[in-house]
Amino acid sequence: QVQLVESGGGLVQAGGSLRLSCAASGRTFSTYAMGWFRQAPGKEREFVASISWSGGNTYYADSVKGRFTISRDNAKNTVYLQMNSLKPEDTTVYYCAAGATMAEYDYWGQGTQVTVSS
Repeated sequence: QVQLVESGGGLVQAGGSLRLSCAASGRTFSTYAMGWFRQAPGKEREFVASISWSGGNTYYADSVKGRFTISRDNAKNTVYLQMNSLKPEDTTVYYCAAGATMAEYDYWGQGTQVTVSS
């Protein structure tokens, strides 16, 4: 069982930056692939970025490639999402997730709101 708690969301102007954090409980964090997703009200959940258990492989949605960076610190049981050059269309709730593979996620956090003003 893994419990995930996101933090770092907030209000920022377009062009600004935020860093989201996702702290995980449990001693097996380093064995899980981690991902960031986002979902606006009434819309489907959207993949943002993922990272392998070792951190050696990362993937990004085209919409955030070059602006967002996912990373992890297994010693701190934490995964990060550095978001630069934010746009109003990045406004939504962001969720982190953990899974045995980068294609399937079993555990989800409660989400953190990101709002980008124009």
